[in-house]
Amino acid sequence: MSRKQLKRFDILSKANGGFLTVSDAAEALGLSERQVKRLKKKVRECGADGVIHGNSGKQPINKISSETKTEILRLRSLPEYTNSNFLHFTEILERDYDIVVSHITVSKILKSAGIKSPKTKRRKKPHRRRARRPQAGLLLQADATPFAWFAGDRATYALHGAIDDATGQITGLYMTKNECLHGYFEMLRRTIANYGIPVSIYADRHTIFQSPNAKKREADDSVTVNDTQFGRCLKELAVTLIPARSPQAKGRVERLWGTLQGRLPVEFRIHGITTVDAANSFLETYIFDFNAKFAVEPEKAHNAFRKPDADENLDHILCVKEKRLIDAGGVFSYLNKSYKIIEKEIALPSKTQIEVFIGARIGIIAVYKGHVLQVLPFVPPKRKRKPMPKTGRPLFIPPQDSPWRLGGQDIPFFVDHEYEREEAYNETVRIIEKALLGKYR
Repeated sequence: MSRKQLKRFDILSKANGGFLTVSDAAEALGLSERQVKRLKKKVRECGADGVIHGNSGKQPINKISSETKTEILRLRSLPEYTNSNFLHFTEILERDYDIVVSHITVSKILKSAGIKSPKTKRRKKPHRRRARRPQAGLLLQADATPFAWFAGDRATYALHGAIDDATGQITGLYMTKNECLHGYFEMLRRTIANYGIPVSIYADRHTIFQSPNAKKREADDSVTVNDTQFGRCLKELAVTLIPARSPQAKGRVERLWGTLQGRLPVEFRIHGITTVDAANSFLETYIFDFNAKFAVEPEKAHNAFRKPDADENLDHILCVKEKRLIDAGGVFSYLNKSYKIIEKEIALPSKTQIEVFIGARIGIIAVYKGHVLQVLPFVPPKRKRKPMPKTGRPLFIPPQDSPWRLGGQDIPFFVDHEYEREEAYNETVRIIEKALLGKYR
């Protein structure tokens, strides 16, 4: 018996012997008079056992068996789970092994075995969080984070994503080698496909979103600021771009990266994902499992996402757009390469201004007054050099069979043979990658 139980038995025994009243015993034990009367009766019937709880010495009905503890520790020692935090590991146990235990229980089992969670807790500090928007779709927070996502691969890849401010739902994720325009285009495409077009997007002041002259414009109104390609895209979709002044301002998406950096590498390792393409396929469906666990209900049930209009071609919006002038032969240049319009139905005079669309899904096309014009790479003929003026030294003229002359044959204007078509296709792919994956503004 403990000291508390001995004290209780002594006082109850004196109360049963008439040395203490019920009210005095209740005051001494800190119990109600009704409880003291019940305990007095139990002591008279059972003696000292009357002050001992009936469950003392018994195994709890919900106690985890030693076999289950051993299995949890064995699974935790597997290489694919060593980097998972305790909460994520608890979810994996229920999802993949039908071991249903609480997060606290798993935490106690692992800590008692000397296993520490890789996810350290943050220092608590007072912070006033901005109130969530009342409706889903009113504001998305967009950003990208570089991280080594694949086990055994030290290379970092940029994950582009957007999270809804009202619900905390991930609307789209897309991974590329670096933070680039193509990554944000594909993230926005997935957002529109999954939920719709948002009202506004909250992003940092990266040059993908905002021109470097925007800061100069704040000090001098005479400075002209042109839209970036992504900014132009949002204007065509009627989406407002809100630039953030600090990472803390868009803290919801910043905290999302910490969660995904702890969970996604474990999920990739479980599913055997080691490439960017496989990761992008997995992320298309993973966001719905993530949202089912972490999303919250908005203040207003009706969302503000807008479905694209029937006449809106997303491939012609989520792309790079440039204006060019064509010459008399219907040829224009882009990134030091020449392209020729092959449409014969529309005859365009020289110096006609056209729009050039460059996208990963459409390639390179020309648009004139709403008409889409297909183009092909154009190789101009080599110009013959004029002979050098005569000097005192005799002019050397290579013979007809000289190797120098073999490289001077005329090159056809059009790409018509199978080999040349393949080379032209590869060159077009390089131009598209340079436009979308480079630091393009």
